[in-house]
Amino acid sequence: MDSTENSIPTSLVGPQAYEQNGGKHQIVWRNVASMSYLHLSGLYGIYLCISGQVFLRTFIFQFLLVYLANFGTTAGVHRLWSHKSYKATLPFRILLMLAQTLACQNSIHEWARDHRAHHKYTDTNADPHNSKRGFFFCHIGWILVQKHEDLKTKGKNIDISDLENDSVVMFQKKFFKFLALLICFVGPWYVPIRMWGENWWVSWNLVLLRYTFGLNITWCVNSFAHLWGHKPYDKHINPTESKVVTILTAGEGWHNYHHTFPWDYKAAELPNYLFNWTTGLIDFFAWIGWAYDMKTVSEKVIFQRVQRTGDGSHSQNAEVKLNGNGFNNGNSTNEIHSWGWDDVDLRKEDKEVAIVLNRSV
Repeated sequence: MDSTENSIPTSLVGPQAYEQNGGKHQIVWRNVASMSYLHLSGLYGIYLCISGQVFLRTFIFQFLLVYLANFGTTAGVHRLWSHKSYKATLPFRILLMLAQTLACQNSIHEWARDHRAHHKYTDTNADPHNSKRGFFFCHIGWILVQKHEDLKTKGKNIDISDLENDSVVMFQKKFFKFLALLICFVGPWYVPIRMWGENWWVSWNLVLLRYTFGLNITWCVNSFAHLWGHKPYDKHINPTESKVVTILTAGEGWHNYHHTFPWDYKAAELPNYLFNWTTGLIDFFAWIGWAYDMKTVSEKVIFQRVQRTGDGSHSQNAEVKLNGNGFNNGNSTNEIHSWGWDDVDLRKEDKEVAIVLNRSV
């Protein structure tokens, strides 16, 4: 397999580009079978819902679990463990770990490791879900094939010592298969049967519908938010701003901003909680003292970046002036890619100007 970073020309996208550069899709048939079963069962679950064969309580129960699991992904493994954009007390970390286990998208240890590689080597062969290999690949195809050799090689350079020193992360890693089976599947299947007499077959397919839907809304960040949308903060990268993805994921669709400032705990510039419910959740736990050291970006730094590398679509692009000095309107493509707060490649000046909320003593 080709091991050259950025070997895929930007003028070529999709499987054709990958094949022309010597790549081969080594299919993992076990994953193909499991994903096929999940999606067919999910479709059957939809049929059960629209044909009136599901108790309303079962539907509401599974719907609520979708977003509980989603918060385990967004506030937990993404903003806390992958990017270190804030810190959390032990009780909060345990709650987030349980919610992330409910999502069952691999362990925190594996998810965060691969996500850091995604940010470090975005849209190259060392990116687990490289969008230059086409929509299908970056949405679900990357699950169905062997990892590229570049990812295997360069992924070893990603620092994950903090994850391996976190007792909650390592506990989950050790018992992940058992915990996921119990929390993601068996528990949500049995509760409707035991509590209000749901049919066991109906309950099982609703569990798989909930799980499959949760997977796909997370995957939308890798696909839709890397292929279509505006780039108000950095026009030189593939990630975009996607309102649809933002709504689906409770705040993860402002993706051009997020890849520009991956260490911002809000993952967005917006000052309120409109569709960014994950930030509202973190702020609530900060209010009760369970979240702290939340890093964010000053308005000045944001607009300096907007003027330097943005595509001109920012709503205040023409209005902001900084002390009468204006902006540097250059087209530099040499911005440093970092995975988050403690990455060695995060510039010292970025850390110095960061705003830290609810700072620990």
